[in-house]
Amino acid sequence: MTATNAEPDPGRGVYAISVAAELVGMGSQTLRLYERRGLLEPARSGGGTRRYSSQDLERLGRIAALVATGLNLAGVAMVLDLQDTNARLQADLDERGKEARSLGRSPRTSLHRKPPR
Repeated sequence: MTATNAEPDPGRGVYAISVAAELVGMGSQTLRLYERRGLLEPARSGGGTRRYSSQDLERLGRIAALVATGLNLAGVAMVLDLQDTNARLQADLDERGKEARSLGRSPRTSLHRKPPR
């Protein structure tokens, strides 16, 4: 076996439900409920066992924080959807800024142009 210095993929499901539940301080049934409500979708092994990733654990932490503020699960779903959309839009904006800089343009003026149709 060889050791590598590479960081593990944060999206790779490696934690069983009992381990994930312990790491985030929730019960296994709570994690199952959140999955049923569509708040997260853990990976599945070939045999169908749930495998939670580091990203799933971070999402569970956000869910717990939102629930602690008094938000119900429908509200949590809406907030998570908005956060996910915002992250995608920010990534797109960052990419367009990089493209504009590589072309020698000001990212500010390049980003406000309408895309070609």
